[in-house]
Amino acid sequence: MASYLIRRLLIAIPSLLGISLILFTVLALAPGDPFEELATNPNVPPEVRMALRAKFGIDDPVMVRYVRWLTAMAQGDWGFSFASRINVDDLILQRVPTTLFVVGTSQLLALAIALPVGIYAATRPYSVFDQIANTLAFVGFSLPTFFTGLLFILLFSIKLDWLPFVYRSDIAATGWRWYWEMVRQALMPILVLGLFQAASYTRYVRSAVLDVVRLDYVTTARAKGLSEKKVTIRHVARNALIPVVTLVALQMPAVFGGAIVTEQIFRVPGIGSLLITAILANDTPVVMAVTFVFACLVVFFNLIADLLYGWLDPRISFR
Repeated sequence: MASYLIRRLLIAIPSLLGISLILFTVLALAPGDPFEELATNPNVPPEVRMALRAKFGIDDPVMVRYVRWLTAMAQGDWGFSFASRINVDDLILQRVPTTLFVVGTSQLLALAIALPVGIYAATRPYSVFDQIANTLAFVGFSLPTFFTGLLFILLFSIKLDWLPFVYRSDIAATGWRWYWEMVRQALMPILVLGLFQAASYTRYVRSAVLDVVRLDYVTTARAKGLSEKKVTIRHVARNALIPVVTLVALQMPAVFGGAIVTEQIFRVPGIGSLLITAILANDTPVVMAVTFVFACLVVFFNLIADLLYGWLDPRISFR
């Protein structure tokens, strides 16, 4: 497996280089100037503006700027945020824990709902439970997160006054009270993202289990006298999870991107809100760094999916 991992990582390097080149070129050719605010500020002398542009190489050719950016990235320098006036890596590290907490917890919630519901519904097709699960999955998948987010705010924050609808990073509490307030303010964004993903995953899990449950080896396992529970867990669910792993792995980067809307609704100080703020401020170094992180997530989760294939299906060997 070690040689397989090394080979995959070596293959990922040119892929990430190509992605970074395309992203950098698109952002460099996009309209807007990160020093536009300085150009309209009468208190900033023209020579100061020109010195800043020369320092950051704004007027250099695109390929020269890309090579400079790539060299700095290889040395651990992610650039300087024009809007926040701090290093980009420090700015991202401030937001990553919040995004990982909200997105990671929502994905665990989605899988905790989708796996048992999808498997149970597929093993009892067209039953009352299956019809209810399908209906709820269709409804949950059809409603966008910004709509369900507003509904949650109207119900739980305004109507019932149970949960805060603005995520605060400066909670004035200590000890267990601080943890309780963190859970309260994160509950709605986690539920919005988790229920939306659970609706999507449930449909895929049910479809995958239905494809496996009709195969001959499942019938043979039942003929040997194995209980329905053992047949479902050992023979049906494990093989049915292979396409589901692919879906979840490919969906994870999209979930981080989809969390942008949810973070904007609940004012969550995460990567999504940082990206929106950077785009509006023409803060190119931050936009480039965040989008490149998303590209790395795609490569990383694809590798995780390939490794899980070997665990789920012993016939798959890493060569």
